Amino acid sequence: MKRTGSLVFLVTLLIIFVAVVINQTRAESCNDVVGTCENCDERCKAKHGPSCISRCDGQFGVFLCTCTYECVPPSPPSPPKVCNGGTSTMCSQNCPEKCCDTNCAQKYSGGRGFCNSLGNFNLCQCQYPC
Repeated sequence: MKRTGSLVFLVTLLIIFVAVVINQTRAESCNDVVGTCENCDERCKAKHGPSCISRCDGQFGVFLCTCTYECVPPSPPSPPKVCNGGTSTMCSQNCPEKCCDTNCAQKYSGGRGFCNSLGNFNLCQCQYPC
């Protein structure tokens, strides 16, 4: 009798462990209705891969093929492309870095400016999302 109690306890622990592991690894599933039930399983697997589950169900005599598949999380948005430009003003004591930045912001939406020395010239260069 004592041995049966221990066995039941171990089996219960195993079931709880398996349930926890399955819930942690279970991904969110998505459904996609792909039309009538003709060749339902083949169409679902062709569209969503071999692990896709197909079912044909409906109401009022209209049966539709529904594919259930593992959702793929959307990828994070890529950073915006940065373009380079310039202004007609040069950086100087009268128009330092802050002035250049203001001019770029006025010329380009979301623009930022910085002074860049090239030889004897101190150019006001801009970067902006494009």
